[in-house]
Amino acid sequence: MSLKAYISDEDGAVTVDWVVLTAAIVALGMLVLTTLAGPTTNVGDDIASQLGTITPGS
Repeated sequence: MSLKAYISDEDGAVTVDWVVLTAAIVALGMLVLTTLAGPTTNVGDDIASQLGTITPGS
């Protein structure tokens, strides 16, 4: 492989692009997960509390 062909080869650049894109998607997913985790837990606790006040057979 000549030096000119080696310099113009873009296979590695495409791999780097995919790695960066994948990392960005994972980071975005983690951001959404951490943002929604607290409020979702609170809603679940509220539902459990309301269900706990219901007496069977009434």
